[in-house]
Amino acid sequence: MNAAPALDGERFYPARPVLASSVAVFRDGRVLLAARGKPPGEGLYSLPGGGVETGETLAEAGLRELREEVGVEADIVAPVDMVEIIERDEAGRIKHHVVVVAHAARWVSGEPQTGPEARDVRWIAEQDIAGLPMTQNLEAVLGRAFALIGRENAR
Repeated sequence: MNAAPALDGERFYPARPVLASSVAVFRDGRVLLAARGKPPGEGLYSLPGGGVETGETLAEAGLRELREEVGVEADIVAPVDMVEIIERDEAGRIKHHVVVVAHAARWVSGEPQTGPEARDVRWIAEQDIAGLPMTQNLEAVLGRAFALIGRENAR
């Protein structure tokens, strides 16, 4: 698929909200987190993900971004949460507006790699999440993702 030109051109000061998808990948009871390599949130831990391209489903976009950003393949279990991020500049103008749909997934293959969009990658146990520098609302999203994966494993 061709990249959506509006995503890069409208990431900051967008004409409308940007739709994005992220993936909480689980392997051996741990979730994969990546420290963002670019603004917004540079250096903060987050879920791998990014913009949805025209013609992609939310799940397809999340899996593509996961593969592109950190080199991991996964199977989506289910959507977990939706987070809306709105940032204003000093003048009150909308600088950044993204709607992110987070999914829970199970690891299939690939060892996570760093790159331009992921300066650090690590598998984190639920009890080790607190205290990590994270993007807005990530701790709550991870709590729901761990609960969903726990319910799926209990079946």
